Amino acid sequence: MLRTELLEIVTNGENSGVEFKRDDIRPEQLAKEVVALANLRGGMILLGVEDDGTISGIQRENLEEWVMDTVFARYIHPLILPFYEVILMEDGKKVAIISFPQGTSKPYVLRHNDREDIFIRLGTTSRIATREQQARLFESGCILHSELIPVPGTSLQSLDLERIRNYLQYFVKDPDIPESNGEWEKRLITLGFLVEVRSDLIVCTIAGLVLFGLSPRRYLKQAGIRLIVYSSDDKTYHAEYDEIIDGPMVSRYFLDEDGSLKIIDPGIIDRFSEILIPYISQDEDELIDSFQRKKIWHYPLDAIRETVVNALCHRDWTRFIDIEVNRFIDRVEVISPGTLPNSMNIEKMIAGQRSPRNNLIVDTLRDYGYVDSKGMGVKKKVIPLMKLHNQTDPIFSVTDDYVKTILYRKQGL
Repeated sequence: MLRTELLEIVTNGENSGVEFKRDDIRPEQLAKEVVALANLRGGMILLGVEDDGTISGIQRENLEEWVMDTVFARYIHPLILPFYEVILMEDGKKVAIISFPQGTSKPYVLRHNDREDIFIRLGTTSRIATREQQARLFESGCILHSELIPVPGTSLQSLDLERIRNYLQYFVKDPDIPESNGEWEKRLITLGFLVEVRSDLIVCTIAGLVLFGLSPRRYLKQAGIRLIVYSSDDKTYHAEYDEIIDGPMVSRYFLDEDGSLKIIDPGIIDRFSEILIPYISQDEDELIDSFQRKKIWHYPLDAIRETVVNALCHRDWTRFIDIEVNRFIDRVEVISPGTLPNSMNIEKMIAGQRSPRNNLIVDTLRDYGYVDSKGMGVKKKVIPLMKLHNQTDPIFSVTDDYVKTILYRKQGL
């Protein structure tokens, strides 16, 4: 880092990614700041700078060794490898810079006094994470698999066994279909759709309920898709359509005489597609040969559908809000609760890198063909379809609370 860059950072002051400290700080106090920053988006700590930005300089001997071997090696878990450098100022004072990226093994903890404490960064302060914040850190670090969380109040009777039988028979090709309730419970526990929370209580997991539940939102309020249709380019008071679509993710099929599978009871993905079609297309005035009107599409349906499937696959189930799809007059926005998992970012997602948050849900939807077999739906489907059909690129944005995808309408229609 150049001296001018350091001075600019000092001038801008502390923020959610920058912390100033004297080098006489206790090791557990420095480790606390590192843990909090690593649990957010990473950052840097400037040693030898006062809270008000005054450069006092470093005084401790063997400071780098102390930082690496004492602070990072003994107080921080799991391992973080920081970048350490020292900048010499014009007056002869030195500032040590400890920088590190966002952690990929969250949550990071401070080990001290036989305790492990999880800290997070909020603005310029580092504080103990709440229970909900800890759950999100465990989930983002792929330690807590929220799709396997038990859902209170549910049971085997909360699942559509005919839909699951359909799945095992037609998509898994399993010849051994359970018959009794006891057999069903044993099988679905091994599949991850049920979980035994105590010897006399078996309940649905989130994955089991949202994939095959009879009425998922009865027990899990965030299990639906909220579709809102506006007749303008912003969120006006009145919406043409505003409903939460409830139901299992997957459809139920029957085997036709020609050997093909036909939907007889659509799941939430197929129901969403059917409801959306009138709002993203229009019929021409002239009839075609089959006495039907030709349909003009403002968007490629498969691109929207793929985006919604991605939201269902990768949403954060610890967030108690539905997936939201907003159709404006000029665009469709799909908002998926929760940030991207682990170290995933938009650039990696566009490039085709995979980091599924809910593996069981992803694998099941892949069995049905809802998910691209290689898990590269954004790269291989959404982006090419939008370029081909609408001559536009999808816009992706991510915050700590959601991932948003914007698909723009085809111009001139």
